[in-house]
Amino acid sequence: MEVVDESASMLSNHEVYTLLTDIQKGQHGHRKPNKNQQLLATVSYSTLKYLEKTPCCQQSPDIIHKFMVAIESFSLTKAEKLQLLNHRPTTAVEIQLIVEESEERLTEDQIDKLLAIIASSLPSDPEEEVTEGSGAEYMQVAE
Repeated sequence: MEVVDESASMLSNHEVYTLLTDIQKGQHGHRKPNKNQQLLATVSYSTLKYLEKTPCCQQSPDIIHKFMVAIESFSLTKAEKLQLLNHRPTTAVEIQLIVEESEERLTEDQIDKLLAIIASSLPSDPEEEVTEGSGAEYMQVAE
């Protein structure tokens, strides 16, 4: 494998979602795509469908900026910050899976504070809300 562009950086799910929706909007009315473009369109469509089920479609550059400012006090790498943004963990176990050597780097209070920042700063998962609503209705019927 060869490094094509050393200045390339990682993208958040929101950035990928925004890019793909912009490309999709701009492609209507163009000439007939070749086979490679059709394959790319399939991958783009599948990626968009996946991302629409995640919180990234409800994020904005302002929300992301405020979140990054809020977690500056934690000694996290860029990759860890990006994973927190993309995955939106809700438990201490999820944070331990994302943050390398979290037991040595973060106290329990810091993990709780980080979870509180995530819950208050980042929009929740749209499917999570539907699932929670469905469970509540089921519980009422069962009683």
